[in-house]
Amino acid sequence: MHDHTHELAGELAFVDCNGGALHGNTATNEAAAQAGGGARRQVVVAGKRVKTIDVHAHCVIPKALELQGKDHRQERGPGLGEVGSRRLREMDEQGIDVEAISINPHWYKESRDKAVEICKINNETLAELCAQHPDRFVGFASLTLQAPEVAVQQLEHAVKKLGMRGAAIGGSVGGTMEFADAKLDPVWRKAEELGVLLFIHPQSTPELGNRFKGNGWLANTIGNPLDTTIALSHIIFEGTLDKFPGLKICSAHGGGFLPSYGPRSDNCLRVAPEMDTGVKLKKKPTEYIRDMYYDTLVFTDEALRHLAHEVGVEKLVIGTDHPIPWQADSVNHILNCSHFTDAQKRMMLGETAGKLLGISPEF
Repeated sequence: MHDHTHELAGELAFVDCNGGALHGNTATNEAAAQAGGGARRQVVVAGKRVKTIDVHAHCVIPKALELQGKDHRQERGPGLGEVGSRRLREMDEQGIDVEAISINPHWYKESRDKAVEICKINNETLAELCAQHPDRFVGFASLTLQAPEVAVQQLEHAVKKLGMRGAAIGGSVGGTMEFADAKLDPVWRKAEELGVLLFIHPQSTPELGNRFKGNGWLANTIGNPLDTTIALSHIIFEGTLDKFPGLKICSAHGGGFLPSYGPRSDNCLRVAPEMDTGVKLKKKPTEYIRDMYYDTLVFTDEALRHLAHEVGVEKLVIGTDHPIPWQADSVNHILNCSHFTDAQKRMMLGETAGKLLGISPEF
C-alpha cells in the first residue's frame, strides 16, 4: 500500500488552472482571479466571498479495487481514480473550494477480512491524499458495516487518527441488513459520540434488478433515490433516530424520493393501523425528515425550492457528484435560484457544510 499511496499522492502537485466562466445574476455573483496565478473562481454573494463546500464528491482507490479484481479505469466518472491536478482544476472552474470525498461502498458483500483490508487501504490512502491539500479536501471514512464491531473501531480511528470528518455509507448493508437493525446501533452510537457526519450514498436497489432492465439506466435513475428512500424510512419508522437524536445524517440526491412525498408517511398507519408493529415514535415522520441534511443534487429551481420547503433550507448543502457528470453547475444552480435570500444561498453554498464538517469559513 505504501508505494501505491505515494504514487497517488504524487499526482497532487498543483498546476495553474483554466478559469471557468461565471454565468448568472451579477447582482449576487462575481468571479475573480486567484491572487498569484491561475484563475480560480471565487464565489461572492452580496459582496461577501463564500467558502463553497461540496459534500457529495467521489473517488476510488485503485489498489482497493484490485483486491476485488476490478480496474479503476472501468469505473464510471472521468478522473474518478485521481485526487490531484485534474480534480483541482475542475473544482476551480466550478467554484468549489473544498470537496468532502467519499468512496462508494463496494465491499459490503465481501468477507470480513477482505472488507477490512479494503477499508484500511481506502482510509489510509484517502487521508494521505487529503493531507496533501488540507485546504481543498477532507475525507469520509470507509466502514466494514457487515462487521459492526469492526466498523466502530474503524470510525474512531479514522476520525481521531486520520482526520476524517465522518463516514460514507450505502443505503443498507448489501441489501441484507437495514440501517435500523439493532446490530448497527453501536456504529450509530459511536458516530453520535464523535459528533461526525454520516453521508448516505445509495447503491441502487438490486432486489429490483429485473424490473430495472431496459432503456433509461433505471438501476441508477430510479434505483438510487429509491434505495435512499427505503433507508431513511426504516431509520425513521423503526425508531433509530429516537435512539440517537444527535446523529448527523446527510443523504445524496436530495434524499431520494422521501422529501418529495414525505407527508404520506405521516398518514400511513392512520389508514392501515393493523400495520403498526408497536414502535412508538416521539414525533411525526416528517419531523424526522427535517432533522436530517440533504445535498442539492436536484435538477430544477422548482425541485430545489420544494426540497427546501419540505426539509428546511438550513438542512441543504452542495452536492455535485463530481466527477460523475450529473451536475457540473451546482454552484450556479443555487446562485441563480430566485427563491432564496442571499443569507440562504450562503448557507447552502458552504456555511452549513462547514459547521457539519468542522471546516473554517476563513480562507
